Amino acid sequence: MQKKNALYILGMVLAWATYYAVSKWAVGVTGSAFNAGLILRISAFVFLTVYLISKREFLSLFKTGKAAWVLLLIGVLGYLLDTFANLGFQHGSVSTGTVLLKTDILMANLATVIFLKEKLYASDWLSTLIMLGGVICVMDIDFSNLAVNWYDLFFIASALAVTVNAFVIKGTQKKYNVSSDVIAYYNNFVVMLLFLISALISGDAFKLGGVTADWKFFLLIILGGLGQSLIYVFYYRNLKVFPVWQVKLFLLFVPIVSCFIGVFAFGESFGWLKILGIILVLAGAAGLVLRDKINKNKIITPSADNAETEVNDDKAD
Repeated sequence: MQKKNALYILGMVLAWATYYAVSKWAVGVTGSAFNAGLILRISAFVFLTVYLISKREFLSLFKTGKAAWVLLLIGVLGYLLDTFANLGFQHGSVSTGTVLLKTDILMANLATVIFLKEKLYASDWLSTLIMLGGVICVMDIDFSNLAVNWYDLFFIASALAVTVNAFVIKGTQKKYNVSSDVIAYYNNFVVMLLFLISALISGDAFKLGGVTADWKFFLLIILGGLGQSLIYVFYYRNLKVFPVWQVKLFLLFVPIVSCFIGVFAFGESFGWLKILGIILVLAGAAGLVLRDKINKNKIITPSADNAETEVNDDKAD
């Protein structure tokens, strides 16, 4: 079970890092965040459709019942988290935004304690702060250019949207017993439609005619769509098995992988600050791995019902 969990975590991190790298390229090529989001979601739509048909679950898309409105909400939140971040980057500082977007980690921790009434130990908070500090180092943020303006609130709104969405997804899996694949399909479909509407309203969609669509273009779009599809598969499964706050911490490995992709694919620099950041993230992760041993006298053994639910959920995957 532990080996399988580790593979799903690794898959999630690699898929997310790949998608970020392709997204960065797509925004530059198309000249629009809306266009980039649209074509990548179309690519993912094709992959997810084939995936559901191969699993013989496509008809389950029409059997969501009362969960339909919640699935729509998940898609809207997915669109908002991207749009808010883009608005912030358009009118604010990249350095400030990079820091503020990571506040979703602390939001997830606070929501876990306040709303779910779950206990986080001192080692959990320490691991969170160490990993968060490590990620900031890996991103090599220029703090001398940090500035605060009203548009920075969009970054906070994006972090809040991604945090709320994670809890809504986990709640939908548990309350409505909806397949993670079905949630993923609806999420991608709603976001794709909203990106299309945004691209048409903004006029960005008409810029696509000037894009050179060679074999490299289509290859990277396919790679981005595959990456987005795998994010749904791995991320949603991990949300089902692990607490939201832990999944958020696992995602802090994404900037490390993205860092290496940037070095080899985009020729970005790799200095001592990034090395320090990687060490800090690994140190914080070690605290999570050793969580049970560190707090062995404080942890309450899960009930048999919860243990059985987790096993059954894992088998369902």
